[in-house]
Amino acid sequence: MNSSFDVNLAQQAARTISHTLTFDEKASEEIVIVASELASNLVKHGGGGTLTFVPLETSGRVGLQIESKDSGPCIADVEKALADGFSTAGSLGYGLGAVNRLMDELEISSLPEHGTRVTCWRWLRSGRTQLHRSTRLLEFGAATRSYRQMNANGDAFVLKRWENAALAGVIDGLGHGELAQRAAQAARRYVESHFDQPLEAIFRGVGRACHSTRGVVMALARFNLAEGKLSFASVGNIEARLLGIPKPVNFIFRRGIVGVNAPNPVITEHTWSPSGLLVLHSDGLRTHWTWKDFPDLALDPATTISQRLLRSLDKGEDDATVVVVKGVVP
Repeated sequence: MNSSFDVNLAQQAARTISHTLTFDEKASEEIVIVASELASNLVKHGGGGTLTFVPLETSGRVGLQIESKDSGPCIADVEKALADGFSTAGSLGYGLGAVNRLMDELEISSLPEHGTRVTCWRWLRSGRTQLHRSTRLLEFGAATRSYRQMNANGDAFVLKRWENAALAGVIDGLGHGELAQRAAQAARRYVESHFDQPLEAIFRGVGRACHSTRGVVMALARFNLAEGKLSFASVGNIEARLLGIPKPVNFIFRRGIVGVNAPNPVITEHTWSPSGLLVLHSDGLRTHWTWKDFPDLALDPATTISQRLLRSLDKGEDDATVVVVKGVVP
């Protein structure tokens, strides 16, 4: 890769390969954007280099690996380069923020005298969004409001279903107002675009997506209905309560701010049953409550539960969000 002509060739190659692998039109164009970003960086910043496309088929998954290698100057701060708007010499910089958002996985190595290697992967999601009949065993509810009726809500939530799985999460941008909303929405967009990836990978990607924001706290719960399992991960002060599960639950919450100074989350696995009821909420609600305070709560629909908790526990001092996932007994 040494000229703008090579960048055009990279775009053509990315489009051809992604179509061959049966990526849909939207995914294909996103892969083309990534190839264009990486190829342009090789020309502008890396003094030339190589861009390699590798079709993959592993563990029943089909995907594409793109690897960019150069021998130019290393990236002084990789995490900073992942932030949207990062630039060097008045350009768009390394464009790694776009690569992080559009690809499922991203690894970067940049060392003096060794140059920079960027490797990223995108996996085919053919049929991944199709609902399995087991997803009918889950009922979702959510209620949210902004601080003092401000236009900008610094909280966000995610609810996704696919095949025989589901993902639920609450995101709280630091503080409130427009800057908190910007952080929360950056995180939400990343999660919704990568919902079926491993939880630790989602947290890593959200951290990169939020690097140029004030950051977020976040909790995610993934449901594997075929195996009756619940996986949970959290960084920050999102509250989580689980009712109707036979074994005691020990959720692990790590301190930190995703996008600023967050540690890796601890992923814990728990039993999930049709009698289960999971509640996630931001710190705009009081945390000193028990199930005994709401003895008939589990009898209500999930949407009613979320609205009821928001009304009853609202502190009125911040944005507030409640997400409820309720099992449905067949």
